[in-house]
Amino acid sequence: MYPTTDKRKRMLSLLPALILAGAALGVSVPVAAHGDGPDGRRAHAPRASLHAQASSEIAQDTVQIVLAADLRADTQEAAAEGLNTRLDAVMRQAKDQKGVEARSGSYRIWPSSGQDGKIAEWRGRAEIILTSKDFAAASRLAADLGARMPISGISFSVSPQARAAAEQALLVQAVDAFKARAQALTDALGFASYRYDSIDLGGSGESMPSPMPRMMMAMAADAPAAPVEGGTETVSVSVSGTIWLRPAHTAADQ
Repeated sequence: MYPTTDKRKRMLSLLPALILAGAALGVSVPVAAHGDGPDGRRAHAPRASLHAQASSEIAQDTVQIVLAADLRADTQEAAAEGLNTRLDAVMRQAKDQKGVEARSGSYRIWPSSGQDGKIAEWRGRAEIILTSKDFAAASRLAADLGARMPISGISFSVSPQARAAAEQALLVQAVDAFKARAQALTDALGFASYRYDSIDLGGSGESMPSPMPRMMMAMAADAPAAPVEGGTETVSVSVSGTIWLRPAHTAADQ
């Protein structure tokens, strides 16, 4: 038998309460299905992962010259005093050179044992690091200081300012390349449009300074003012991401 009209009315009046009770208990209540999900994307639209990159060679505009002093002494105190005296004199002279930054590098004092196992002498080594974008000024200063602290090493790098400027320009190129690749894929597969899903940016990051060859380092240590010249570095910016491919009937929703 079918329920009476009054019973059907009572059952319909209880339906909202039953739905709320089911939701509280974790029971799913079916709803009408739509073509788009909550975020507006098509539930069955295909996705594609793409990658694009832009690179350029930029000149190394910064030189770093390492000056080192080595000495030997009978006592630890004498070794420390000798190193400190030389460092102070060299640092004062280096500070007078405009356009060249001078800072302390490594500093070490250690004992040296004789054949009997006892301490025979104390050795010390200290460094001063010259950094500049003016290669000629840095080379002249290193030559002037070479009698007391010879050149131990020379390296070149790209300054943070030059790297940031290059990456800013490359970012635009990488994004344009990514958009062109996304549009080309959309057209090739016969879709009407695409929509961004996720985007990740990457870059070459900071690179280690490139050292000068040993032969050139030796020449720089002996020459009155050795010429120094940096090379180039490759800076790159990459764009990776995922897109949703949209058919013609969803193009108006983009």
